[in-house]
Amino acid sequence: MALGNWSTVTEFTLIAFPRLLELRLFLFVLLLLTYTLTAIGNIIIISLIWTDNGLQTPMYFFLSNLSFLDTLYTTVITPKLLACLLGKRAISFAGCITQTYFYFFLGTVEFILLAVMSFDRYVAICNPLRYNIIMNSSVCLILVLSCWMGAFLSVLVPTIIVTRLPYCNKEINHFFCDIAPLLQVACIDTRLIEKINFLLSALVILSSLAFTTGSYIYIISTILRIPSAQGRQRAFSTCASHITVVSIAYGSNIFVYVRPNRNYSLDFDKIAAVLITVVTPLLNPFIYSLRNEKVKKVLRDNEQNHVLDTLE
Repeated sequence: MALGNWSTVTEFTLIAFPRLLELRLFLFVLLLLTYTLTAIGNIIIISLIWTDNGLQTPMYFFLSNLSFLDTLYTTVITPKLLACLLGKRAISFAGCITQTYFYFFLGTVEFILLAVMSFDRYVAICNPLRYNIIMNSSVCLILVLSCWMGAFLSVLVPTIIVTRLPYCNKEINHFFCDIAPLLQVACIDTRLIEKINFLLSALVILSSLAFTTGSYIYIISTILRIPSAQGRQRAFSTCASHITVVSIAYGSNIFVYVRPNRNYSLDFDKIAAVLITVVTPLLNPFIYSLRNEKVKKVLRDNEQNHVLDTLE
């Protein structure tokens, strides 16, 4: 396979959902509402964590980064999807490649960050007396920066390869510039690139999943040794939200990306991609707020303070 800067394509056309043209207005309103709720929910989570002294812990520091990440992640995809539903389906070559890069970059950061969050829970439950020493502010900052830097480097080379492919077709059968539909419009045999992308996706997703699973094996075994039922429930409650988010994130992405055979329906993958890029970022702040007693308490306290300020 020879690569070169042969592409004369200056822009692509996103086909999006041609079978749902009659529902464009409904989908636009629904997705706009979802995007707005996602942004508001994550901003509220970030604001609470950074302004409330009771939430100034490593767990909530990582959660604030996850909320920030989810906001960026859905912002990379949703605005262009909304534009497609309004008939503005063209996207420049540079814009397409940029969207591809940031989609996979932010997705990779999330998987590494979820693994880091599982390590944080492991230390908190399995080594509680040393938790503040191990998970000090410097370590937390280094771990978060490592997530971003590791993702930046791992996604850079595949993106450069995609930019140097020759393209024969301007129509991309998707609502954003995902790798699979981009490779379908290339002029050359892309099977080697597909294998490389599969291996990289498997490496990132499965290795972080293995680390997360290993952490939770130790966590669960430690929880089961706690003598009181109340103690076990309290320990497990600190992990419940993270387990839920991990299950959704890994389940959906493994289904879409960790598959060597690319002979499948992109129409079906569009539905899965909507869940990954639109629905999951919306669910995360609600999962953490509704299942986390500390966050709910801070929310109630802020609401009460707001009411008192209004009465005064």
